[in-house]
Amino acid sequence: MSSLEHIEEKVKEIKRSFRLLMNGVASHSMREKGLDYHLNWGVSFIDLKKMAAEYDKDLHLAIALWKENIRECKILATLLMPPEEMTSDLAELWMEQTDSQEIAEMLAFNLLQYVDEAPEWAFKWIASGETYHQITGYAILSRLLMSGQTPDVRGINELIDQALTALDEEALPVRHAAYTCLQRLSQVDDTFLSIVNAAVKQKGLIF
Repeated sequence: MSSLEHIEEKVKEIKRSFRLLMNGVASHSMREKGLDYHLNWGVSFIDLKKMAAEYDKDLHLAIALWKENIRECKILATLLMPPEEMTSDLAELWMEQTDSQEIAEMLAFNLLQYVDEAPEWAFKWIASGETYHQITGYAILSRLLMSGQTPDVRGINELIDQALTALDEEALPVRHAAYTCLQRLSQVDDTFLSIVNAAVKQKGLIF
């Protein structure tokens, strides 16, 4: 069996396993909320993490799974992609193919926060004006802040400026992502708290 055939068999095996974990109520609820995947089994993230643990990280398997327009396949792809093999071109491709808040957040939380170049991508994406790019960018930066990684002065100023603009966005998920990021920044220490509060005062906010 060739390596390509081996990957195809793994994908088929994974897709068959979704039937055993199907949650029709969750799937219906997601559709009602506008999560319109070609196929959505409603499998919980906990179950998907358990499933991912049964496989080694694999670039080719992750790419094959991502190509499937199936919610569970895309989430597994974010869990199985080796962070060190996530290139800028591939990140941009996956980002362009992300069309839901759930996948945008999964991409950030499960994978991109662990990629060395992610902060650079995140700053580019929050300035893009594209809804899911912005959500992913803010989610990456929020996670990095939570792990103790803070931008330099220039980065902090850029983050605050972009987030203040995003708070006026029409898309609620973007506003929420930006607010959460500012909140994470304010929690770094008292100095950051003062900087953020001085910036958001014009919006009538305080952290």
